[in-house]
Amino acid sequence: MDNNFKPYIPADKVTTEMTPASVILGIVLAVVFGAANAYLGLKVGLTVSASIPAAVISMTVIRIIMRKDSILESNMVQTIGSAGESLAAGAIFTMPALFIWAKEGVMDKPALITITIIALVGGLLGVFFMVPLRSALIVKEHGVLPYPEGTACAEVLLAGEKGGSSAKSVFIGMGIGAVIKFVTDGLCAVRSVVSFRLSALKTEFSSEIYPALISVGYICGPKISGYMFAGGILGWFVLIPAIVTFGTDIVMYPATVSIAELYATGGASAIWASYIKYIGAGAVAAAGIISLIKTFPTIIKAFTGSVKGISKSNGSKAKNDRTNMDIDMRFVLISIAVLILLIWIIPAIPVTIFGAILVVIFGFFFSAVSSRMVGLVGSSNNPVSGMTIATVLIATFCLKLTGDTGVHGMQGAIAIGSIICIAACMAGDTSQDLKTGYILGATPKKQQIGEIMGTIAAALAIGGVMVLLDSAFGFGTDKLAAPQATMMKMIIEGVMDGNLPWTLIFIGVFIAIVIELLGISALPVAIGLYLPLELSAPIMLGGLIKFIVEKIYGKQNDDSGKGILFCSGLIAGEGILGIVLAILTVAGVTDKINISSYLPTGNITSLIVLIAIGAVVFFMAGSGKKISGKKKNAKG
Repeated sequence: MDNNFKPYIPADKVTTEMTPASVILGIVLAVVFGAANAYLGLKVGLTVSASIPAAVISMTVIRIIMRKDSILESNMVQTIGSAGESLAAGAIFTMPALFIWAKEGVMDKPALITITIIALVGGLLGVFFMVPLRSALIVKEHGVLPYPEGTACAEVLLAGEKGGSSAKSVFIGMGIGAVIKFVTDGLCAVRSVVSFRLSALKTEFSSEIYPALISVGYICGPKISGYMFAGGILGWFVLIPAIVTFGTDIVMYPATVSIAELYATGGASAIWASYIKYIGAGAVAAAGIISLIKTFPTIIKAFTGSVKGISKSNGSKAKNDRTNMDIDMRFVLISIAVLILLIWIIPAIPVTIFGAILVVIFGFFFSAVSSRMVGLVGSSNNPVSGMTIATVLIATFCLKLTGDTGVHGMQGAIAIGSIICIAACMAGDTSQDLKTGYILGATPKKQQIGEIMGTIAAALAIGGVMVLLDSAFGFGTDKLAAPQATMMKMIIEGVMDGNLPWTLIFIGVFIAIVIELLGISALPVAIGLYLPLELSAPIMLGGLIKFIVEKIYGKQNDDSGKGILFCSGLIAGEGILGIVLAILTVAGVTDKINISSYLPTGNITSLIVLIAIGAVVFFMAGSGKKISGKKKNAKG
């Protein structure tokens, strides 16, 4: 604990923070990064942090273009902007299940207002739950809880002199990502998938060529990417060949034809859709719960420590200076009470008073846990998926026991899971942003207001984005698999109706257990098993590029290198263009610009594009660096 910490901007110095420019730019970034991450998460089930790209862009606009020397104004932009990514992550992990049920005729398609209100309530609860925890976690535990993303973001903002060149990497990435997405999915000049059928092995190898997937692999690094690819190999080169070889004329649920016929007509992809997907779902659910169990002692310690910290903070009044000002606690408590009543009263949210109580209990518990866990292990290792799985399971069982079954119960379970998932994501993001502000000397109250603004903007946008993407591509399809939401849907159906292929699911459960017994984190492997190979293969390529870059140029210890920023730009550019193409698809324009019939679009062309993207990522990651040597490594 560091009680003598002095922020960059002293508490007695008042500088510009919340201005029209910072608010407008922050809201724009919240919507842009929220939409881009929604697209990415629906495609591969992963999202990436928007804090550092938002900080770099804010520095460029505030310091370089507007020529204002205000680091706290730049910090406000990234505080508001990063809220969009966190809210999008929580929303797309759960709510697409409602759209898939509507497609299956189980219920009506969710109204735009329903999605918006659920996202808004979850986001605001996450911000408000974090307010009383700030002093306990950010101030009292400074020097104990590192908050890696929040600290890295502060370092980026403090290195303001590098803002121009760093921002250049982001914007170049956005441009390249958008162009490749337009050529691939707009003009359809290049096939988006490289695919080779391996008849001798009774399977196929495939890889998408999208830059966002390579970028995800680069950001995650070789270890996590390798675990995901291992899951893909297990599914496509072990389980699928085994099923086809030993199954032959057997008709196995949920398929309605023999395995031999299924493979003959649909290939390895049909086997994956009928069987491997359920094995993967069981593995992901088990791995999520295992990660939760493994961190349970830390979770209990985190929760009790946070609650004790609140009482201590309230008991000993902190100095009444600018850097210790929070939103008034009375306003926070009244707002939480109003939000809980809205969950119960508003017809658009299908939750009973019992469901609202569950939201309060699990919402505050997991928000407190999330806020401390990201301080310990960072946002990337925060077991939000495990928390959400546990919440959905418990909520579904409770709703079934109270007689709230059928369509209403299923909607209620997803609503409860959505609100709690979004709240936990937002609490983690808010704590990272408050850590950045604490190091820089920002005013917590203004940051908390900024988080609320970002939440409102992102919530208003996310509903439209989800409706648009579903209308254009459809959730649960090859275009947008929505893996987490599909799994939540399967869990709820399994509890409510018992109509799941439980044998396949338990095969996945025991695969996850075996992986854990080997001392390997099962969750990334399970995600690779659950996703099609064509997604995990380019992610592996990105991880491999990161490995080569680190071997040649030396391992980077921060998240602000050119490679990370360039890849963040690629993801944002592809995501934004994905939203634009969705609009054009709904408007009927994409068919008119499709030129695939005039060009040869075979595997070779796509493979060349994939290699070219990898080469560009490698070049951008290594540009301006010197080849690593002993002296360089010793210094680093």
